[in-house]
Amino acid sequence: MKIALINENSQAAKNDLIYQALTKVVVPMGHTVDNYGMYSAQDEAQLTYVQNGILGAILLNSGAADYVITGCGTGEGAMLAMNSFPGVICGHVEDPVDAYTFAHVNDGNAVALPFAKGFGWGGELNLEYIFEKLFGFGHGKGYPAERVEPEMRNKRILDEVRSKTLRPLLECLQAIDQDLVKGAVAGADFEKLFFANCKDEAIADYVRELRK
Repeated sequence: MKIALINENSQAAKNDLIYQALTKVVVPMGHTVDNYGMYSAQDEAQLTYVQNGILGAILLNSGAADYVITGCGTGEGAMLAMNSFPGVICGHVEDPVDAYTFAHVNDGNAVALPFAKGFGWGGELNLEYIFEKLFGFGHGKGYPAERVEPEMRNKRILDEVRSKTLRPLLECLQAIDQDLVKGAVAGADFEKLFFANCKDEAIADYVRELRK
């Protein structure tokens, strides 16, 4: 699985700490991590949590990433932004139990974490335990055991509902402020990471044109 890490400007200073915790846990499992930044609060390309959602949706819908780790001060804004787009099911995760149940009950492809609220002594350990429970036990198996069948059925129903209520990604991107989208794909390493992994030529062409 290719996992993308995205930080917004208020919590950019924690990027390396999050990246280290994430890679420590998931690389031995056989996953890879692409760090899209922000890498520091001083980055030239500044991402808001809204742009995290735009970037995350581009990565997931294009196949450039299989899973997105993002967040903000509380995690709430980043979650709402991510869930504004098709092809994204983002959970709000504060602890390892949240991570495990989201992976198995909701079977999403992104999580938003609080990187300021409650992030004190031992914060990096909580991140490691979250990533262990999120990626170390599979996905979509249901929980608890007696609820496996209805939980899986509900997930299929949710996917069907979302397929009817959300527009294709390119329609969404073209309908919003193009400068906002352009800023979301302006990161220092975006071009190197994205175009090497993108599997959707229509999205790739749109992004190329946007970055001219």
